[in-house]
Amino acid sequence: MREESAKTTELSRKIREFKEKRKAVILAHFYQRPEVQDVADFVGDSLQLAQQAAGTDARVIVFCGVCFMAECAKILSPDKIVVLPEEEAGCPLANMATAAAVRAKKEEVPDCLVVTYVNSSAAVKAESDICCTSSNALKVISSLPKEKPVLFVPDRNLGHYLSRQTGRGLILWDGYCHVHDRLTAGEIEKARAAHPEAAVMVHPECRPEVIDLADHVASTGGMLKYAGSAPFSAFIIGTEQGMLYPLQKAYPDKTFYPAASHMVCPNMKLTTLEKVKQALEDLEPRIEVAPEIRDRARRALTRMLELS
Repeated sequence: MREESAKTTELSRKIREFKEKRKAVILAHFYQRPEVQDVADFVGDSLQLAQQAAGTDARVIVFCGVCFMAECAKILSPDKIVVLPEEEAGCPLANMATAAAVRAKKEEVPDCLVVTYVNSSAAVKAESDICCTSSNALKVISSLPKEKPVLFVPDRNLGHYLSRQTGRGLILWDGYCHVHDRLTAGEIEKARAAHPEAAVMVHPECRPEVIDLADHVASTGGMLKYAGSAPFSAFIIGTEQGMLYPLQKAYPDKTFYPAASHMVCPNMKLTTLEKVKQALEDLEPRIEVAPEIRDRARRALTRMLELS
């Protein structure tokens, strides 16, 4: 244990050294490993990270997350070097929609507006009118003209939640996050029976019957905020387990329980301190987005950021 701690300390020191040398900023999602979150300049949800990527004056962005997040950073900062420490860190949800399939659906509903969740490829964003994250999706949907049909891509559970919250019928893509979609109502009831004093917070990517059992539904950033203001001393957390680390760090006097032990995204956990150090050393693997896709995707992302 002591040896492992010394290794982490030494790697963190080298990362800080390379970061200074490269004039880099390190961004990390809440689902990253604790030690990776600890070396980041900023840790946040998808919207917060997109805002950071758009506003940084660093020469290099090291994105500790999955591929679509690093693509967003490159789209918003095309002149900067963007590196993803683990190039195999993909998102199965993002892979459930392709640009060709979205174009085909648009032909079926020619007057529709396309709202695309940030958990999507740059090519799919380029086919969209506006993007959203789980934290601003209600605001985005509410901003659209009511007479227009809306195609929501690619998460069906988030789309279903938005439809119920806004009272607006949405055309839903049949995609899902494998981490959130696996959480069942039975597991929520079991966790609540084990911790009857705890409030249940779940992510809107969960199934409708799971959301129905929650005390609060929020994005990861929203969970962090709610946990600080809500009159509860314990919470059951229905999202990827990486979220428990920033929650416990922010509120050491409160207790946080995972809703189910299986809620771990293996792709998010591919990034390690060794890979962050190597990425800073080599400035590889770099993320590139073709200009013709980048410019159209940027319009959809910029519209979202203007609303946030």
